[in-house]
Amino acid sequence: MQYLGLSVISIKHDMSDSSVSTGDFPDSFGRLYDDPHTVASKLRERAGDPAAAKAAACLFAAFSNPQRLQLLWTLRDGECCVCELQTALDAPQSTVATQLRCLTEAELIRARNDGKWTYYRVADPHIFELIEQATTISEGDSAGRPDGDEPAEVAE
Repeated sequence: MQYLGLSVISIKHDMSDSSVSTGDFPDSFGRLYDDPHTVASKLRERAGDPAAAKAAACLFAAFSNPQRLQLLWTLRDGECCVCELQTALDAPQSTVATQLRCLTEAELIRARNDGKWTYYRVADPHIFELIEQATTISEGDSAGRPDGDEPAEVAE
């Protein structure tokens, strides 16, 4: 399935094999409940639609690079050409082009050609609501967390 550039965005831990339901469950689960099949069915329903989870994971993978977020923020107020984006990120053209390709294939931005120039713009401004929520969560204090702990560092 080619949704949000799934074939292009690399997710480090592909769990597609483990997402296939075998209908089985661990032995300990079978011993825990009188009717394990009914409980298992309810749990699988609570886990949600695997296709929707895969699409959301693809979207989050596109957001997982700081340079891609900076590109999106730069494009928030209007379209820009590559040289403007290079300047905003203080990055070489090859780096900007790589990140733009990822965002384009994830359908987060669109390109418009005007002669020799290519201009990029955000495909759907609603993505900034999600980015702002993520930023708020990542910058928030521990008082809002159920366990009171600071967020864990994410390895690059």
